Amino acid sequence: MKIRFCNGFTKPGFLLVHFEPPSFFAVRSRSLSDSTYGNLCNHKKRPGTGIGLTVQCAIANRRFSSRSLDSPRRERSRSSSSSGRDRDRDKDKGRDSKSLYSRPSLLDMNKEKAANRAKVYEFLRGIGIVPDELDGLELPVTADVMKERVEFLHKLGLTIEDINNYPLVLGCSVKKNMVPVLDYLGKLGVRKSTFTEFLRRYPQVLHSSVVIDLAPVVKYLQGLDIKPSDVPRVLERYPEVLGFKLEGTMSTSVAYLVGIGVARREIGGILTRYPEILGMRVARIIKPLVEYLEVLGIPRLAVARLIEKRPHILGFELDDTVKPNVQILQDFNVRETSLPSIIAQYPEIIGINLKPKLDTQRKLLCSAIHLNPEDLGSLIERMPQFVSLSESPMLKHIDFLTKCEFSIDQMREMVIGCPQVLALNLGIMKLSFEYFQKEMRRPLQDLVDFPAFFTYGLESTVKPRHKKIIKKGIKCSLAWMLNCSDEKFEQRMSYDTIDIEEVETDPSSFDMNTLMQPEREEDSEYEEEEDDDDEEFA
Repeated sequence: MKIRFCNGFTKPGFLLVHFEPPSFFAVRSRSLSDSTYGNLCNHKKRPGTGIGLTVQCAIANRRFSSRSLDSPRRERSRSSSSSGRDRDRDKDKGRDSKSLYSRPSLLDMNKEKAANRAKVYEFLRGIGIVPDELDGLELPVTADVMKERVEFLHKLGLTIEDINNYPLVLGCSVKKNMVPVLDYLGKLGVRKSTFTEFLRRYPQVLHSSVVIDLAPVVKYLQGLDIKPSDVPRVLERYPEVLGFKLEGTMSTSVAYLVGIGVARREIGGILTRYPEILGMRVARIIKPLVEYLEVLGIPRLAVARLIEKRPHILGFELDDTVKPNVQILQDFNVRETSLPSIIAQYPEIIGINLKPKLDTQRKLLCSAIHLNPEDLGSLIERMPQFVSLSESPMLKHIDFLTKCEFSIDQMREMVIGCPQVLALNLGIMKLSFEYFQKEMRRPLQDLVDFPAFFTYGLESTVKPRHKKIIKKGIKCSLAWMLNCSDEKFEQRMSYDTIDIEEVETDPSSFDMNTLMQPEREEDSEYEEEEDDDDEEFA
């Protein structure tokens, strides 16, 4: 295609016609108006080409385009249509702008969230809860939802004080957290009546997942030979166990106990009676106590047997309680060599508040039977449980001995020789004394010399042996007749004469070797530990 260009000058410097390269659009070429500008140039176009040329004219420093040289009507029409399109565009833009900002911005959302949290805090403060620790915790959106949550906790028995002790419990959803956990505990057998104390001790359980956190711990406990029926009682007694790691403290404490000689078959019963062991660190709690008892003279195997019988002794504070109590015993004239037998017979003596008890007992006996304070140590060595006897039973026993016409000096000698006379069943003592007076017809001094007479069974031991002595016509002391085994007694009955009184061991003495004998296997049962502080032997 060939394009011709033409530049025409009517007046130099005044009129300039410039043809731009053709635009390749199929549009009809337009000519300038003759009436307005005249024939500036002739433009010839080859037929059928459909190529339009754009003409620009510069007149007196004004530039025109052939596109802008239309009639005034078209120009106004175009202007109006263009302005209309601009108005429509502005309207659309306004609508878009309005729709974009009709949704709240992130800043607005944060402001609204802060306002809602402020209302929730205001509600909590109004009922006495301090929400300072709740910053950063996800809370209900409205105060009404928080009110429902607080009311649910009240139904469980938790007070405002309980919630203030652990305010993070307010972050637990009733439906998602609380109800599933409580349902699971109920299905295990945990009694609803214990839920309140359970949550007071371990409110963190409400944050737990039943599948991920709770169920594995229950399975692990059963793997330690704790019976499924005993698991609920274990959880009630020590709910904190639900927060322990399976391969952490729990496994190491059990492994150590087995290592020092605790029978593996006894582990289930030990943990059932005292599950707190599962939370004890071996290096900081269990091992130091075991080693200290060994230093006192108790063999390690005997310590293991003590733990099997009284596992709660592992909870005694070594530095704060055990060591001070050992020193107090020595201060009350207990011999150091007697400490192992005292602890073996009554392990609780190293875990109780000992000094006030000993002061009370010494004052009572000094007043009632004129006990020499120095003799208190001997009394403790013979019966360590004496320290936990209550005042009323002891006075009743002293009154009984008084009615039996024992003098104060005789009673003091009897109590020092056999402190059990202050704790035995009074009804049995009365029957034994009646038989002693009416059938045996011995002087009271025989009982003073051997007050342990009251500790032997009347029907099983005293009567049968006394009848054999009478039948054989032997005169002997009560100690010779009673302070021996049945086999030994039968040997004595074969003697023709009794020239020398056989010396037997003190009936109140303790043989450590008997402690180290393995216990016979028994079915473990869950039993609540009784408070030994006011123990009375009856």
